[in-house]
Amino acid sequence: MGIKVLTVLGTRPEAIKLAPVIKELERVADSESASVASASAGGAGVRCRVCAVAQHRELLDPFLRLFEIEPDWDLDLMQPDQTPSQVAAGVLERLPPILEQERPDWVLVQGDTTTAFAAALAAFYSGVRVAHVEAGLRSYAREPFPEELNRRLISHLAELHFAPTLQAKENLLREGIPPERVHVTGNTVIDALYLVLGSPSSPGLEMEMEMEELGLEPQPGAKLILVTLHRRESFGERLEEICLALRQLIERNSDIELVWPVHLNPHVQEPVRRLLGGVERVHLIEPLNYPAFIKLMERAYLVLTDSGGIQEEAPALDKPVLILRNRTERPEVLKTGAAKLVGTSPPAIIRETERLLRDQEEYRRMAAAENPYGDGHAAERIVSILLAQGSVG
Repeated sequence: MGIKVLTVLGTRPEAIKLAPVIKELERVADSESASVASASAGGAGVRCRVCAVAQHRELLDPFLRLFEIEPDWDLDLMQPDQTPSQVAAGVLERLPPILEQERPDWVLVQGDTTTAFAAALAAFYSGVRVAHVEAGLRSYAREPFPEELNRRLISHLAELHFAPTLQAKENLLREGIPPERVHVTGNTVIDALYLVLGSPSSPGLEMEMEMEELGLEPQPGAKLILVTLHRRESFGERLEEICLALRQLIERNSDIELVWPVHLNPHVQEPVRRLLGGVERVHLIEPLNYPAFIKLMERAYLVLTDSGGIQEEAPALDKPVLILRNRTERPEVLKTGAAKLVGTSPPAIIRETERLLRDQEEYRRMAAAENPYGDGHAAERIVSILLAQGSVG
């Protein structure tokens, strides 16, 4: 009997980071060498099944289409302005019957979403082994909420931990996770990036055409600053302060333009459009498909973000990142110098952004910093480890 993996995903970042693993599982399952590769595990091949939770329906579906992933199951949980509790309750109610029918050897989850935590808990209750992609990230604070507690809880439900970096592995070992269960693989987001770009050298982006398609007409020579914000910890007063800082940056620097693909969450949409809508040289656009977003990031001069994934992607494109948060669970990117933790106060945001606009030596130092998140082969390592673990019989 072969090994069966049920991958559960519900959000845009999960789709991006799990797509390379799903595609690699499919590749192994379809290849003539699959039976040979799985023979050491006592099996006869790989079976890959996918369950979409749809925690973020509008943001998830385009990425499933992009990577040509057709879920075998769709829980379709998304509701307007839903809470983490509602998402978790829905997963815990609807996933167990699927687990009973599929009887997978492994449930594969990624990261720190409510989908990932609830799926891991449902699998644990059902006696199914859990494998965690992007394991071991820690901020050691309750923020970001609910991500930090989600990732800690998943670590104590999972039996296999795919740590993106040595630092992440060390975090898990300090928490008592057995070392034989922890594997450093790199981050699958780099695999996804290379899937889109075609190769690590990122050829043929044709950015001018893409900018026209997005309805953007930046002034010749303008420095384009890409902005993304979506975390719950940024909602409310913090987000309003960030918007005011960006408005001051535009007023103080005539040679910059801001492009912000605004998250669909109404807690983001309302303050952003109220405070920045109609401001000259500020482009508030709809969320982009992944290739368009990567191309936009390639075109950008620098990136302002609270996104974890962008802290990993931008250094691979040699783009400095200013992190608009008070803590990050990705300290590696700070250590290499590819990113800087700025916080959310307007003076700090303005000061650090203008430093990169004016200090070319500092800009070049950050742009040339090492990307600590891998070589684009994380998915291959993950699937190889799963195969070595084998079936429960």
